[in-house]
Amino acid sequence: TLITLNLECNRIEHVGAQYLANGLRNNTTLTTLNLGQNQIGASGAQHLADGLRHNKTLTTLCLKSNQIGDVGAQHLANALRDNTTLITLRLEFNQIGDVGAQDLAKGLRHNTTLTALNLDNNKIKDVGVQHLTDALRRNTTLTTLDLDSNQIGDVGARHFADALRHNTTLTTLCLGGNDIGDVGAVHLADALQHNATLTTLNFASNGIRDVVAAQHFADALQHNATLTALSLHNVRIGNTGAQYLADALRSNITLTTLNFHNNAIGVLGAQHLADALRYNT
Repeated sequence: TLITLNLECNRIEHVGAQYLANGLRNNTTLTTLNLGQNQIGASGAQHLADGLRHNKTLTTLCLKSNQIGDVGAQHLANALRDNTTLITLRLEFNQIGDVGAQDLAKGLRHNTTLTALNLDNNKIKDVGVQHLTDALRRNTTLTTLDLDSNQIGDVGARHFADALRHNTTLTTLCLGGNDIGDVGAVHLADALQHNATLTTLNFASNGIRDVVAAQHFADALQHNATLTALSLHNVRIGNTGAQYLADALRSNITLTTLNFHNNAIGVLGAQHLADALRYNT
């Protein structure tokens, strides 16, 4: 009995997606379908959304790199309102903007089964983030949200910071490769002091240029008791930032993974980190 079907990197397009969607309506065994990089477009996404309304077994759907855009995202978002089995939806590299994010947020308000949503490498800005974070205040099932490599700035980071103070289910948040600067970083770091569920935060390759942001992340690590993985690679924290974070490691007892790749840390920063390792257990 077939439970996993991988059709990535073919030429299925929207017509092939329609055939597959029709098959999903009656299929009762398939749990994973990968249609990444198949040029299905918005119309193909619409066909699959129709299939999801009737299917009761599919748990993972990958539609990455299919140019579905905001229109395709809207169709899938509408399907999320009715679908009660899908737990993972991958929509990375799909040219989804703020309008598509708004529709997906509406779907999340009603959906009670989706646990992972991947939207990395799209075109979502602060407005789209506001809609998504508003949904997070009500959604109680989503545990993983990937928004790496979008166009999120300080305002969007502020929205996430506010959401983290209220949300009690999200465990993984990926915001790497956006346009978040020192102000947004400070908001997020301060929110970590109040959040008790997030375990993984990717903040790599953002626009931190001031050690104040690193200091706030360090303060958060001294108070946060749930975060286990923090990625700050390529944010140029330097020796002073490394010192702040090293001091936090002396008292933090939960962090297990810390990524400082490409941060202009020299001998002095390495010394501070080495000293911290003597105390971190």
